[in-house]
Amino acid sequence: MSTLRQRFLQHIAQTSDIPMMLEIERAEGSFLFDRSGKKYLDLIAGISVSVLGHRHPAVVEAVKTQADHYLHTLVYGEYVLSPQVQLAELLARHLPAPLDSVYFVNSGSEATEGAMKLAKRFTGRAEIIACREAYHGSTQGAASLMSPKFFTQAFHPLLPGIRHIDFNSENDLEKITCHTACVILETVQAEAGVRLPQHDFLKKLRQRCTDVGALLVLDEIQAGYGRTGSLWAFEQYGIVPDILLLAKGMGGGMPIGAFVASKEVMDSLSVNPPLGHITTFGGHPVCCAAALATLKFLTESDLIKKVKEKEALFRQLLNHPAIREVRSAGLLMAVEVGEFEILRKVILECLESGVVTDWFLFNDRSLRIAPPLTISEEEIRQACGVVNGAVEKICS
Repeated sequence: MSTLRQRFLQHIAQTSDIPMMLEIERAEGSFLFDRSGKKYLDLIAGISVSVLGHRHPAVVEAVKTQADHYLHTLVYGEYVLSPQVQLAELLARHLPAPLDSVYFVNSGSEATEGAMKLAKRFTGRAEIIACREAYHGSTQGAASLMSPKFFTQAFHPLLPGIRHIDFNSENDLEKITCHTACVILETVQAEAGVRLPQHDFLKKLRQRCTDVGALLVLDEIQAGYGRTGSLWAFEQYGIVPDILLLAKGMGGGMPIGAFVASKEVMDSLSVNPPLGHITTFGGHPVCCAAALATLKFLTESDLIKKVKEKEALFRQLLNHPAIREVRSAGLLMAVEVGEFEILRKVILECLESGVVTDWFLFNDRSLRIAPPLTISEEEIRQACGVVNGAVEKICS
């Protein structure tokens, strides 16, 4: 009989010719366990997804409880479902005005798609501006926002009317005009290798959007849910977006996303025509229950307050001379070690030593570190020891 790995390669659609090929048997806290029982410290948390670690008790209990009541009932927006209402209400409570209306979807890509349609519908404009080296999803609309075109060229033509600016370029703000429906960007650029906004760039962008009547869409699909040291990354920059995109860490390991706006803006999707945006599984009751448990735990515990301390410990301990730079926004970190061939060898050496890390779409020189926010000091010390050791072995 063929092995599980062979059946994986035969029947699971592949996204690259170099999958990691870990056979995961179970997961708990900061760790993954393969079929042989080998233990892996997970430094990427499913790409910023498992903010409370794997199988957090509050999330597991919420899933089990909701599954005992009902699963799918009808397409999103038709029935009054308690998990959806409670989650939307709690989100609104922890967001600044006027962000009080939530549209639940299944993923970050879908949140991006919904926001693009919403901005066009509300403003009556067609042009959308995005940042170079940003990632907002792989569906055709979201992929249209991507530049450079390495990952999208094979699928052109994509959406027209997309223009690009450079993150942190004040000069490029002049490209935002009365023809612009929205500007969409990550509060912290993740896939560029953790690039932070500088010199009040976000404040100046916010003002420019206001001046010309364009909507500001902030993508916090990776940066939200406490990862940068505050519940929402934009809180650290003194601005409020018109539309906020959420996903990844939102469900504590369950698939869910959302775009959030004011009720005035959001209501434009429901008329002329009605059903302007619909989804069958968006806001699935079990996923909403998991997301509610996740948000409650984050806002009622001191977990987010400890993010900056953990960031500082990582930065202190990742000290091998061959490490060129460490860039970080809380527990979203990039550790630059060199060109891709070196980086890949370091990643494989870490994997051999029981630590899972990765690289970035638009930065193949840096290790991705985005662990569960629940990672302990002992686990951080273990992880940094392995990374330093791998860098020593490969780079010396």
